Amino acid sequence: MKTYFLYTLLAALSLVQVQAVYGQDSGTADNPREKRAQTGLQFLSVSMSPRAAALSDAMVAVDLGSSMAMFYNPAGMASLQGGDLALGNVQWIADIGFNGGSVAYSPADGQYGTFGFTVMAVDYGELEGTIRSDNEIGYIDTGSFSPTALAIGIGYATSLSDRFSIGGTARYVRQDLGDSIMDADMSSKSNTVSTPVFDFGVLYRTGFRSFNIGLAVRNFSPSVTYEEESFEAPLLLSIGASIDVMDLSNTVSDAHSLLVTAEAGHPRSYSEQIRLGGEYRFMNLVSLRAGYVFPTDEQGLSAGAGLNLELGGLRFGADYAYTAFGDLGNVDRLGIRIGF
Repeated sequence: MKTYFLYTLLAALSLVQVQAVYGQDSGTADNPREKRAQTGLQFLSVSMSPRAAALSDAMVAVDLGSSMAMFYNPAGMASLQGGDLALGNVQWIADIGFNGGSVAYSPADGQYGTFGFTVMAVDYGELEGTIRSDNEIGYIDTGSFSPTALAIGIGYATSLSDRFSIGGTARYVRQDLGDSIMDADMSSKSNTVSTPVFDFGVLYRTGFRSFNIGLAVRNFSPSVTYEEESFEAPLLLSIGASIDVMDLSNTVSDAHSLLVTAEAGHPRSYSEQIRLGGEYRFMNLVSLRAGYVFPTDEQGLSAGAGLNLELGGLRFGADYAYTAFGDLGNVDRLGIRIGF
């Protein structure tokens, strides 16, 4: 099984290297060129899960056993028992709203793996359009427009053994930035792009207590073009580890757990980051969470809480997360979960 993990890791790293070489000009040996902010469809980088956001999105090695794993590491969906539905809302910066959800089901006690579906919709609000003019005020009002974005996809995950899981998703992504008014005659041009986007992940349970290692490649896509400029989705390679530190003590108690997770991310859009998160859970009922990511310009501490209940064979959960973004304001996330 270690051989499986090594081969999968090498394949994922090779995939990212090929995409990086193809998508960017590295300059010369004497004058290397490091490009940042060369991607589009940035809404794909926004975290939908309040639990994940409270842990600074350090989720690649967390065995979620939930449909929400498709947003972070699809392999974490393989341990799902039965099915679940998760819905989330994000009040983003500049009054941008995100709504999304996921559903997954594992038939025949996981004998055939776990199948899932995800959706994310973005409302950028209403904007006022203008074009330059030689009149007294220098412009002509062209009316309002409302940009939108949508990502829908399917996912699959399976356990190759009791320690090793793999998973992937395929999504259709579309972004509409509204029509451009080209001249005073009000002739317009559409600004819409669409592309397939793929995610892939592996999760390895080491066998040492609850220590897990995970790796995921997210937002792998072909190039898309607005006008003359082409770009890819915000590709991200993540590798990390997690453990419930209560498992390290000699006193075993089901009443308390303390998950600690760490993740290193290599994105195309910006410099490498380290994400850290911690979650204390009491009686599998109440959870308190906090996370931090660095280096970063604006994003600060994240925090959140969750509540879990089980009634009539159904599992219910509600989560909230708060993330500080400095001068840009704060971001609030709400989510609900139903397991069946």
